[in-house]
Amino acid sequence: MGHALRAGRAGGPGRRAAAADPGAHADGRRRVGPGAFDNAARTAAGVPFVGEQLAGALGTGTDAGSSLAQAGRDQIETIAAVALGTAIGIVLVGALPVVLVWLPLRFRYARLARSAVAVRAVDTDLLALRAMSRRPVRKLLRVTPDPAAAWRRGDRAAIHGMAALELRSLGLRAPKTPPDPDPA
Repeated sequence: MGHALRAGRAGGPGRRAAAADPGAHADGRRRVGPGAFDNAARTAAGVPFVGEQLAGALGTGTDAGSSLAQAGRDQIETIAAVALGTAIGIVLVGALPVVLVWLPLRFRYARLARSAVAVRAVDTDLLALRAMSRRPVRKLLRVTPDPAAAWRRGDRAAIHGMAALELRSLGLRAPKTPPDPDPA
């Protein structure tokens, strides 16, 4: 008994059908069709003495039933439209932080990474200079004791290390062998 009760509350087949079509009777009750009052009015018209008045009353019932049925259909359509609008609104509100915060950051990163990739194979000096201007001093000191002096001297190992530091900060790999500087 407890299991059947829980199944009914948890949303058995009848409840799922009602959720899918709010206007449907999912509990097994029989619907009265639109022609039921018309048939009753025609049958009542054959009753002696009061048949005409009875048929007229049942005809009025048909009109009232049609009006109620249309009101129900209109209400179902309105509820469905509000539900759809609410769902779209929830999705938009959820996507708003992505669009306003994450997306500009992602575009900025893509621009920085693209420029680093373009320079990576050509000249590591520029990447080393960028590392000296953007990376924390403690990280630069791990590469060489005096990053600025090493860069001014043209110390290729230190320059390659600082360039690798900048590339790693962007999630990119440094080339295994540093490119040779232009003999200018």
